[in-house]
Amino acid sequence: MTQRTTPARLTRAFAAGALAANAVPHGVAGLSGRRFTSPFARPPGRGDSPAPVNVAWSAVNAGGAALLARGALVDGRGAAAFGGGAVAAGLLLSWYFERVRG
Repeated sequence: MTQRTTPARLTRAFAAGALAANAVPHGVAGLSGRRFTSPFARPPGRGDSPAPVNVAWSAVNAGGAALLARGALVDGRGAAAFGGGAVAAGLLLSWYFERVRG
């Protein structure tokens, strides 16, 4: 039996894409040994956290993305929602990090 793409699955796929996009800058900074903005910094979301904190935050985001994507990417609509979430989060994050870090 084929699974149907429901609005709930599309929402989960979109959120999974957003979390996956957020995992990238934190993972890259952490693996590069650089400090980077995170929710755990002082002040939260504006200060910089140490590299290991960013690696851990990246892993939490990636894990959340994997859990949400499970069963949500059953067809092209789910994949498109995942991509849309990644692009939307990428645009918002680029704007935010440019303001905070620029």
